[in-house]
Amino acid sequence: MSQIQVRAVRPEDFAQWRALYRGYADFYAVEQTEEAAALVWSWVHDPGHEVNALVAEDADGRLIGLAHYRPFARPLSATVGCFLDDLFVAPDRRGSGAADLLLGALREIAAERGWSVVRWITADDNHRARAKYDQVATRTMWVTYDMAPGR
Repeated sequence: MSQIQVRAVRPEDFAQWRALYRGYADFYAVEQTEEAAALVWSWVHDPGHEVNALVAEDADGRLIGLAHYRPFARPLSATVGCFLDDLFVAPDRRGSGAADLLLGALREIAAERGWSVVRWITADDNHRARAKYDQVATRTMWVTYDMAPGR
């Protein structure tokens, strides 16, 4: 097994990041335009934007996983948490430990920044990911709703 390193995404990572992010969108059957991907890429490189990105890189310099995360206010507890928006490992590298390393890095970032929790959602039928998540986190009782803006 090759050594895997987790690090912040860099500008020269775009092509490999884009391939991973396309795989993530495809997994969830979400149509993602190149313009939308370019906007997300600009966010992760804008120090003033809340979204950050980590990547998992193998010993050959190949990016095999990504995580997009951001802080979020938790008014009831008067704390700030970390929200993991996207976590994806290339299908041919699942089981490599990349997901564990990305989640571990987020746990460390949260501790360093004094964040109170690392939180994420996943699809109910995402059984492989949920099996991993059950090993490292506590499933909550909260049900998620989406409401469209407007009248």
